[in-house]
Amino acid sequence: MKHAGKIALLAAFIGAVGVALMLFGARLGLWEPIVGFGLYRTYLNPLGGVILGVGLLSLIIHLIRKERRGAAAGGVSALVGVACLAPLIAGTLNPPLRAPPIHDISTDTVNPPAFEVLDETRAGARNSLEYGGAELAEIQAAAYPDIAPIMTDLPADAAYQRALAVAQGMGWEIVAADAERRRIEATARTSVFHFADDVVLVVTPQGDGSRVDLRSVSRVGRSDQGVNAARIRAFGQRFGA
Repeated sequence: MKHAGKIALLAAFIGAVGVALMLFGARLGLWEPIVGFGLYRTYLNPLGGVILGVGLLSLIIHLIRKERRGAAAGGVSALVGVACLAPLIAGTLNPPLRAPPIHDISTDTVNPPAFEVLDETRAGARNSLEYGGAELAEIQAAAYPDIAPIMTDLPADAAYQRALAVAQGMGWEIVAADAERRRIEATARTSVFHFADDVVLVVTPQGDGSRVDLRSVSRVGRSDQGVNAARIRAFGQRFGA
């Protein structure tokens, strides 16, 4: 067991690389986002447990042998294991509120903006772009009552240009930008797992100002875990800043 510390560090390094691939493998083109998410849900906790166990065992062995360097290596490995288990620990101590089972959020649930360029052939899509109707609107209103159109004093053309700049600033991939009709269709991706969500934005004149409506739809998953609502809120904050 002379090299227990080195073994523990190697396990920690391999584990850290594995976690990084789970989180960012789709961004690197290794697999679809849902694959990385599935690996994360299946293997993160067992991986963290193994790294923590190997690290603690190494720490104990080297402390008994009074080998400081080996004990330090074991301690580092144990900390990496704890870091891997952090989501489990946090969720156990403070269970998160469960997001509603919806993945299509719109600022206008009566006349939701429709997609015209993006369609059912978009890559990796399992969810439809057809709006879910009154039932979906009711669930959204109960879960996200703050989601509403953006009202601005800007004239419609200026509001459209500002909306386009905000969308680009948020890193959205602009699929279609129609300045004449003041419409934008784009794809936004999550920073972790690289999930794709599709967004349509429409600016309409409203008196001397204008109204901006957005709709954000996840390509996969029954629930979006609140991501689409958060994206619309973030857009509104940037637009009004």
